[in-house]
Amino acid sequence: MSLTGTAFLYTLIVLAVVAVALPLALWSRIGGPRLLRGAARVLMLVFAQGTAVALVFVLVNNANNLYDNWSDLLGTGNHVQQAADLGADGTGGISLEHLPKVRQRFTQAEGPGMHQAGGVRVTQLRGRVSGVNAEVYVWLPPQYHEAAYAHRRFPVVEVLPGYPGSPKSWFGSLRANAQLEPLMRQGKIAPFILVAPRTTLLPGVDTGCANVPGTVNADTWLSIDVPKMVMDNFRAQPAPKGWAVAGYSAGAHCAIKLAVAHPDRYRAAVSLSGYNDPVGERDSLAAQDPALRRTTNPYLMLARAAAPPAVALYLSGQPGDGYEAALALQKEAKAPTAVHVVYIPRNAGGHTMALWRPQVVPAFRWLSMQLDQHRITGGVNPGNPRRTTPPAPSTAGSTREALASGTASRAASGRKR
Repeated sequence: MSLTGTAFLYTLIVLAVVAVALPLALWSRIGGPRLLRGAARVLMLVFAQGTAVALVFVLVNNANNLYDNWSDLLGTGNHVQQAADLGADGTGGISLEHLPKVRQRFTQAEGPGMHQAGGVRVTQLRGRVSGVNAEVYVWLPPQYHEAAYAHRRFPVVEVLPGYPGSPKSWFGSLRANAQLEPLMRQGKIAPFILVAPRTTLLPGVDTGCANVPGTVNADTWLSIDVPKMVMDNFRAQPAPKGWAVAGYSAGAHCAIKLAVAHPDRYRAAVSLSGYNDPVGERDSLAAQDPALRRTTNPYLMLARAAAPPAVALYLSGQPGDGYEAALALQKEAKAPTAVHVVYIPRNAGGHTMALWRPQVVPAFRWLSMQLDQHRITGGVNPGNPRRTTPPAPSTAGSTREALASGTASRAASGRKR
């Protein structure tokens, strides 16, 4: 029975009801010796508490897409078949242009948000370079199947979850496809292909999207194998012109790190409540080795780069949760690196999906401009067409969504929710 399936949820609901009904019906009717009666009552209480805890956990897990299946929850899933030393560029000397095309079979993905806005498809990808074997979810924009766009190649955004987290969270909890689809139809946001690869590749550890010889080649999986599969199976624009990467929490750290490390593969990156130092995630594999910790810190990567990477970075955060890290990157960045920081006040909410969900649209408006896809019709000052989101801040009536998206003024954000 699937951990996130409807059948399991309904089973727990039924068990929780039974667990409450049993003591009410049998508490005073239990016969036998006192010790036996006491043991039976304790078992009923334990059963009631256990089902209640399990039901709450499943509801929270389904709302936040923390664990996708039982192996993720129990820490038994391993998606790494091999982890050769692939060198500094993560290719292992392989000529990527001469690799045969990757032809994949896609099926309709199941779960919350998977059937919305045209549906999300999924495939099991065996990474030929990285040695990773894991699922990849793909959502196509509404224009993809229209006759007028039959010969058009589309820009791509890889979307990464936090840790623990499922790639399905971008379509379930964050509702990215449902939010963006109508805006794409209206021409207010570029018609991006959204690609959500699995990032939890080893049991009980966050890879930090890094290559660790002998352990995992997560960087190569995300920046080489997944993009090649997308290019081979869909009408996607070539890298780096049409490619970006976005993430929240640990996925935000990965997004910035990948873009800074590979300006030849990505043009832009979005970070929602991210961090620079890998120790921001206590279970990060990259944080366990001092050398790897330094080489996967975007701040140090910018500071030590022989030449500033030609990438644009969008970073949002609250004080104590991403904002200071964003300012540090902004201060360190030198042209052609561009850093756009969005201040999110504390009273917009905490480190949760509710904070990140309203930030999806502003971030993708910004991506539409940075990847030069087309002139969007909303949120742009005609006198300054290069101006990016957020639009001019409001001065009153700021809603929680406005606070979280960064479109409210600091003065308005000072009011309590």
